[in-house]
Amino acid sequence: MPRKQCSPPQTPVHPSEVPKSPWTRLHIDHAGPFLGHYFLILVDAHSRWLEVCIVPSTSSEATIKVLHHIFSTHGLPHQLVSDNGPSFTSQEIKKFMSLNGNRYSLTAPYYLRSNSLAERAVQTFKNAVRKMEGPLQKRIARFLFSYRITPQSITGLLPAELLMGH
Repeated sequence: MPRKQCSPPQTPVHPSEVPKSPWTRLHIDHAGPFLGHYFLILVDAHSRWLEVCIVPSTSSEATIKVLHHIFSTHGLPHQLVSDNGPSFTSQEIKKFMSLNGNRYSLTAPYYLRSNSLAERAVQTFKNAVRKMEGPLQKRIARFLFSYRITPQSITGLLPAELLMGH
């Protein structure tokens, strides 16, 4: 009788501590191609505030351009967390983050759960926008509006309230 082989136990993922203030730790990821476009998805670990931006590609240049715009609106985060995608491991992004005084963390390669906040935001975005009708920009705006004024299961509060204070 053959012996039954057991799978090694999975190492549990210890969720990162929720930062005490907004815009302390941001998680980012690319989505796409989806609906004919690429997107940069950014989520604040404290407030769960989402930013979704259409980007022409997943290049470092396109990523930095969007991050520059977002940071000019909300300020610089203390830490940025991403997976090991080519645009996130490039010298250009490392230099951009260094010049802005940000701590930059890459998750473990091939271990999607370690950047689960961004991965979950990508899935939430795709699932919601896929079900909507109308021009893409309008669907994104409706999704973001709805998401930002919906109490989050982790915090019990609205992302807009936690980030903006109202």
